[in-house]
Amino acid sequence: MSARIIDGKAIAQGHRAELAVRVERLREAGIVPGLAVVIVGEDPASKVYVRNKSFACEAIGMRSQVFALSADTSQAQLIAFVHRLNEDAAVHGILVQMPLPPPLDKHAVIEAIAPEKDVDGFHYENVGALVTGNPAFQPCTPWGVMMILEHEGVALEGAHAVVVGRSNVVGKPMAMMLVAAGATVTICHSKTRDLGAMTRQGDILVVAVGQARLVTGGMVKPGAVVIDVGVNRLPDGRLAGDVDFDSVAAVASRITPVPGGVGPMTIAMLLANTVKAAERVAGLAARMDTRIA
Repeated sequence: MSARIIDGKAIAQGHRAELAVRVERLREAGIVPGLAVVIVGEDPASKVYVRNKSFACEAIGMRSQVFALSADTSQAQLIAFVHRLNEDAAVHGILVQMPLPPPLDKHAVIEAIAPEKDVDGFHYENVGALVTGNPAFQPCTPWGVMMILEHEGVALEGAHAVVVGRSNVVGKPMAMMLVAAGATVTICHSKTRDLGAMTRQGDILVVAVGQARLVTGGMVKPGAVVIDVGVNRLPDGRLAGDVDFDSVAAVASRITPVPGGVGPMTIAMLLANTVKAAERVAGLAARMDTRIA
């Protein structure tokens, strides 16, 4: 068996085309969806991520503002800055790029973001809405995974989905979304005994642990759909996922590559959340008929 490679870039481009239409409708109503991204310090990877998000916003007609704060910004200064963005009517979405330099408390900063502008979906209010089945803003990466599975026509109801990773960013919300879609979900993590015995049960396997090539072909059920969320920099500078691509592709039915798989979808869902926030302000949300409303 040789897995079909899922083209996350192409799927994301389709969503962006839909979003561009919605942005144009908003602009006709006098509203330009605005995303404010705050980056603290000089983390090189964060700068790349922020630049990519800005380009994506501008490509569909949104307004993107990047606020670069020095690494010595205090907790009080950062929270005060976020509060100013909360009050800015031209800003519909706020994203504080992680990681933050120590000793800044990321949880306090996330909670400072107004829930209606929390386009990352990390505020406790939005997390609670997700858990209770009435999500406002869904976390971008797991939502992107769900859109990939939908695009691929993967039947979730009754399927056994195995999620490797329990982070608040991917693992936990991913499990909640899969449960809501009717899947039976197993969550694995660093304390799981005999990880391979668990992953081999998955009709759908989502891996998000941040450990290069952790999952190999012998750990995958033949014919499984494998979604690799991990992005790891190897010593030679190349990128690798959490899945050993070659050995897993020989067993799975479908697989996402790294790069070019989940990453583009994460950015597309960030744009979708921001557009949704702007539509609410404009009173247009109820009139929008779209799969990514």
